[in-house]
Amino acid sequence: MMVRMSFAEHLDILYEDNHCLALNKPAGWPTTHFDGKDETVDRLAKAYIAEKYNKPGNVFLGVVHRLDKPVSGSLLFARTSKAAARLSGQCREGAVEKVYWAVVEQQVQGHKTHVAPWIDKDAGSLEDWLLKSEPKMRVEVVEPETEGAQFARLLFQVRARHNGLIWLELRPHTGRKHQLRVQLASRGCPIYGDDKYGSDHPFGHSIALHARSLTFLHPTTHEPITVKSDVPKLWRGRFAHLLNLTT
Repeated sequence: MMVRMSFAEHLDILYEDNHCLALNKPAGWPTTHFDGKDETVDRLAKAYIAEKYNKPGNVFLGVVHRLDKPVSGSLLFARTSKAAARLSGQCREGAVEKVYWAVVEQQVQGHKTHVAPWIDKDAGSLEDWLLKSEPKMRVEVVEPETEGAQFARLLFQVRARHNGLIWLELRPHTGRKHQLRVQLASRGCPIYGDDKYGSDHPFGHSIALHARSLTFLHPTTHEPITVKSDVPKLWRGRFAHLLNLTT
């Protein structure tokens, strides 16, 4: 007899009610589909809702923000069109507080580790102008007067350092494509596993960037809601010494 596995077993649900669904996205999964080839988190979430509430037909699920395919962590969906409009508005206006954790590499030049001046500080901000390069399928830091460039601002705090790796807590003030990845890499500290932006270390289907928490206003009660997600098991194996410095 074949035992059917529940869709709930595939999802790490952080928050759920009639208006919102937040979950801990696994790395290696796209948030939503574009060409229909890959399985996606939004499809799995729809199947979970249909199964749990016995909903026939198409299930509504609003995608209000996205995480890159190799990024893990807190991801928020809307379960009604009204909630989708209100939550999307919060994201556009920068009213959703996003906190990321990242492990970055310090580049080595010859036999000496190159320490970028900004990373010597325990906290600070990074400001750049970014431009998407469609032929290269990546984002680049450009001069402010470059046509089409967008301003990007990011706050950082160092949580720990160990053996050439740095654990950062990041709070973006803007939501540009690949913003965290390119701002860090452009300063000589690519995110661990991010070969698109200069990392030489393999990290499975992921990069060491995790959406640690989201704080948003509930779309109907307007109360602040914070969801927080644990880092993947791969982090606890690869970065055990680094993480244990503060835990």
